[in-house]
Amino acid sequence: MRSSWRTLDPSAVRAVVVMSASVLVIGASYGVAAHTAGLAWWQILTIATVVLAGSSEFVFVGVIAAGGAPLVAALAGLLVNTRNFGYGLSVGKHLGRGLPLALGAHLINDETAALASGEHDSRRARAIFFLCGIGILIGWPLGSVLGSAIGELVASPETLGLDAAFPALLAALAVPALRERTTLAAALVGGGIAVLASPFLPAGVPIMLSLTGVAVVEIARRRRSPTPATEVMDHDEVGYAQESLR
Repeated sequence: MRSSWRTLDPSAVRAVVVMSASVLVIGASYGVAAHTAGLAWWQILTIATVVLAGSSEFVFVGVIAAGGAPLVAALAGLLVNTRNFGYGLSVGKHLGRGLPLALGAHLINDETAALASGEHDSRRARAIFFLCGIGILIGWPLGSVLGSAIGELVASPETLGLDAAFPALLAALAVPALRERTTLAAALVGGGIAVLASPFLPAGVPIMLSLTGVAVVEIARRRRSPTPATEVMDHDEVGYAQESLR
């Protein structure tokens, strides 16, 4: 591992620092939201350290704030966090085996995967992954505690606009993907299902139902796709085959 750190250059370190600082700010918005939802500072810190997954924690807090059951909130957060399975497939090959792999599993998230998956050299990818992971392991819980403190001191923390930081970041990440028609269709179908289900189902359940948009669009796409050419014979080919058999 020691030789891996030598592969880092100033640009890589700078990218990790900027990423970690951004996560700290977003962590503050999570702390404010969690405090507004009624969580104590130690609960906010514990969740931020143990879960260490921003989007799933925001979903959990959002469901709780909307009056949803904690179990539904936890299931919604776990469902959102299943994306880490794909991240693990992408960066796990760089982490080695044994203790580094076990530690790395906890540090897999959007930021560490984004920085490490673009690297071709495994030693450099491993160094960037763990450096970014350590930065986020410090920045996210620290930001959440700062956000909780802001929620305690400021009468109306929503006026600071921190609650909009994470949704804005997600929107910025999602908009480029919506240029693809299949992704856009899945987003529209899933969003429509969530909106229609919201008045009738407990908070958090519409979020999980929105994922059915992916399945609906995929089924529709497969039904529209033509049968592979190797499995289809036009009328002339059938006639030729029949003549040959005669």
